[in-house]
Amino acid sequence: MRISFVCLITWCVLAIQANAAERPNVIFILADDLGYGDLGCYGQTKIRTPNLDRMAVEGMRFTQFYAGSTVCAPSRSVLMTGQHLGHTTVRGNAGKNNLEVQTLRDEDVTVAEVLKSAGYSTGLIGKWGLGEVGSAGHPNRQGFDEYFGFLNQHHAHNHYPGFLWRNSERIALPNVVAGATPDGVNFGDGYSTKRVQYAGDLFASEAASFVERHARDGRPFFLYYALTVPHANNERSRALGDGQEVPDYGPYADLDWSPQNKGQAAMITRMDRQIGELFALLKKLNLDEKTIVFFSSDNGPHKEGGNDPDFFDANGPFSGLKRSLTDGGIRVPFIARWPGKIKAGTDSNHVGYFGDVLPTLAELAGVKAETKLDGLSFLPTLLGRDGDQPRHDFLYWEFYEGGVSQAVLIDGRWKAIRHKKPSNPIELFDQHNDIAEKQNVAAGHPELVSKAADLMKSAHVDNAHWKLP
Repeated sequence: MRISFVCLITWCVLAIQANAAERPNVIFILADDLGYGDLGCYGQTKIRTPNLDRMAVEGMRFTQFYAGSTVCAPSRSVLMTGQHLGHTTVRGNAGKNNLEVQTLRDEDVTVAEVLKSAGYSTGLIGKWGLGEVGSAGHPNRQGFDEYFGFLNQHHAHNHYPGFLWRNSERIALPNVVAGATPDGVNFGDGYSTKRVQYAGDLFASEAASFVERHARDGRPFFLYYALTVPHANNERSRALGDGQEVPDYGPYADLDWSPQNKGQAAMITRMDRQIGELFALLKKLNLDEKTIVFFSSDNGPHKEGGNDPDFFDANGPFSGLKRSLTDGGIRVPFIARWPGKIKAGTDSNHVGYFGDVLPTLAELAGVKAETKLDGLSFLPTLLGRDGDQPRHDFLYWEFYEGGVSQAVLIDGRWKAIRHKKPSNPIELFDQHNDIAEKQNVAAGHPELVSKAADLMKSAHVDNAHWKLP
């Protein structure tokens, strides 16, 4: 009897290991304020991004994929919870003095928790912005086994910070930050007067270490690699006129550009190089075909810190920037690469958004997400099974600055936007014929305007902090 029991246990262990071997590792790379048009594979001609361009050639490039929001924290809340802005907990940037409204709750279920339940090792490197030390929203309480980076998004505006966090431990750095207090209560606002360690370089080293360590333990891993480039440091810009912090201007040093534009381009190219190094590491460790890698940005391009998005055509063919609900503010680059599984060189016009990431990764891991989701898995699209792909009837956004704006995308074509308050008229744009959203056609389509108004009402559910007026 004992021999049979031991055999049963051994069989179960082997079955679990075999199942783990079939599930891919997942790396999700998220840039900060990178525009749809900032990459060569999306039409950029001035900024060099050879590694991300190669990723698109070797994988799938999406042309109508949307961020969760037009600003940072709510976009990441949508990404983590699989719920759109009418349902997710964090729906706006709250500022450093009202952190409760920008904090995930214990009852929120994140993509990290879902993958952890499936046996994945989980890690977050970079910018979080959804909970501080001691709060329910801290990464270690939201499914991440390991964390290194910026907890607070204001802190993340300084690329040479005085400290970073490793889990709940404050790690001092040799950078000296103007205006910082010795007790560390502040969030590192300001700019560095002594610039020694660049956060992006530390994150690249941490990402490599995470992959190397977990390549040996036999379990699939999930790495959320949340970069802070090319976000500007506005404190530095106000003090010194240049908010694009980067160790050097690289290939742009001798060009007849403004320092701010050189810095913006150099930040993106440096990021691209480090992503290329990560791909090289996956190949070296024989993980290339066992790992699906995603790349995207949290919202559209910024016009901060002195850089000129028009100079780079950073929003591509779309109108608007960060803080806009036109596509320039929310349509983002989205690339997926999985050699042997995702057909190389594929362009997809599948309409998706950040809320779809959780159900997609849950399906990849073979586990059911025990939470209410607004997202749909786009795994069929990734694997070339378009006939099996479910479609969204609509996508929904809210934006809480200068009032409450709302937007709905119906059937992947009709974009309805209502600015600032619910009593304002709804504008309607036909994205099939007016990709830049320049011509308001609401008068000619009253039935779509009425449908959009109903969706704006039904998609929003008040919570304690985010309500329609």
